[in-house]
Amino acid sequence: MTRARLRTPILLAATALLTVPGCATADGDSVRVRPAARQDATDTDDLPRRFTDQRLDWSACPKPDAAEGDGAASPSPLPDGEDWECARMTAPLDYTNPEGDTIDIAMIRARTKAKGDDRIGSLLFNFGGPGGSGVATLPAFGSDYAKLNSRYDLVSFDPRGVGDSEGVQCLDDQQLDEYFAADADPRTAGERRAFIDRLKEFDQGCEDRAGNLLPHLTTTNTARDMDLMRKVLGDDKLHYFGISYGTELGGVYAHLFPRRVGRAALDAVVDPTGSAEDGALGQTAGFQLALGNYLDACAESDDCPLGTDPDKAEDKLRDFLDGLRDHPLDTRDPDDRKLTQSLAWSGIAQSLYSQTFWPYLTQGLDDAMTEDNPDGTVLLALGDSMNGRNPDGSYSTLQSSLTAISCADSNQRFTVDDVRDKLDDFEDTSSVFGPQMAWGLLNCTHWPVDGQRAHPDVSADGAPKILLIGTTGDPATPFDGTAHMKDALGDDVGVELVFEGEGHGAYNSGNKCVQDTTNDYLLNGDVPDDGKRCKP
Repeated sequence: MTRARLRTPILLAATALLTVPGCATADGDSVRVRPAARQDATDTDDLPRRFTDQRLDWSACPKPDAAEGDGAASPSPLPDGEDWECARMTAPLDYTNPEGDTIDIAMIRARTKAKGDDRIGSLLFNFGGPGGSGVATLPAFGSDYAKLNSRYDLVSFDPRGVGDSEGVQCLDDQQLDEYFAADADPRTAGERRAFIDRLKEFDQGCEDRAGNLLPHLTTTNTARDMDLMRKVLGDDKLHYFGISYGTELGGVYAHLFPRRVGRAALDAVVDPTGSAEDGALGQTAGFQLALGNYLDACAESDDCPLGTDPDKAEDKLRDFLDGLRDHPLDTRDPDDRKLTQSLAWSGIAQSLYSQTFWPYLTQGLDDAMTEDNPDGTVLLALGDSMNGRNPDGSYSTLQSSLTAISCADSNQRFTVDDVRDKLDDFEDTSSVFGPQMAWGLLNCTHWPVDGQRAHPDVSADGAPKILLIGTTGDPATPFDGTAHMKDALGDDVGVELVFEGEGHGAYNSGNKCVQDTTNDYLLNGDVPDDGKRCKP
């Protein structure tokens, strides 16, 4: 099998944020950080007219650039022949000071052919991350939303700090190669020092390259950008489809502008209620659940590289990963990169986002675990997809933007001692994923800007019904988060739709029940019974 190239529209951090407040660094040194952005923002309707009355210059879309994620060509027409158009919207960098600096937001759309009452308006998409490029992702999956295009203009965007919207890139491509390949499970004092040094280098790179942007890359500001899009696009209500992190963004929008919410579907729902540690442990459990389901399915095949006993298969996988710590595998990568433990872990996690990726994982493990000439090429390609590496060796802003937005949002921070105290809990939850997830809690410890809050406020009293789609086998946004989002939105707002399947996100799985129910809601306003269940 040649180097894999994966379509991955649904993205979420595979590491969690930090849960201990304060200003101590991971190694005990004090750190000086700038304060979080103020929150007394100007409402959209009260912004200067140069924002609210701007006319977008829609034109043919160029080929996606490296920052957004490599694409082979400009977006192809939709099945009905409709072309994609691109434009840039100008927004205040700081909504508390709309007369100050501005930021341009890259947008894309496919107009509906519907006219008059048949046309509902614009349907705005966010595909997750935080850090995913909507400009690159929406056309890649445009045919999946062809029915929605029958009554909506399909619209997406690169959120501030992402892709072509002043996307953050903290290190150069070679440095990112080294960063993602390096040890993510430090076990000795020396390894821990090296791990912390790498985090500091990454964060300093973010400060050097995008320092003035960093305080303003919050989910709250992106939600305000979406309301400005609503205004500029000429819609009275925001109709919205959010996936993964996009569900958190949708919840924050509903909190800020409950009476401007139109029809909104949130798929692969983020839990907005728990601590960062809770979220990290929950995601660890989610990936462990998905891994167990994969191992059960693999064991039913006579040629499963991990054997036919699922219990022994996990031990064999863990031993394989441990062996990569000291003995990375050769690959056929043109830059002579090797498959390290960290890159293999990323590749395995990536493959659990969708059941359609499981054959890639099986082949990758089979190639890598063979006794004669083991080859890590396929697992490396999976890891590259997780990390936003393009085939030419350049990187999208995915992971840098993810860190910048996550750390701007969260005001919670961990120390090395905190992680060591909690490491057993993570390892008990998953011996495969636990250690890396636990150490990932340090990702914002040295961040140069204070975060905004402990967890997002998504209470949305006065909002209409919002469809919440949860998948029972979701590794990245565990199923329990759907009910927690419903509770947090408030009485009579959230309506649950349950997909009893695998993978991260239900609509793009192709399940007819999920798609028909969601389409009926978005196109016709038909709200399903709360708790409706769809089977594979």
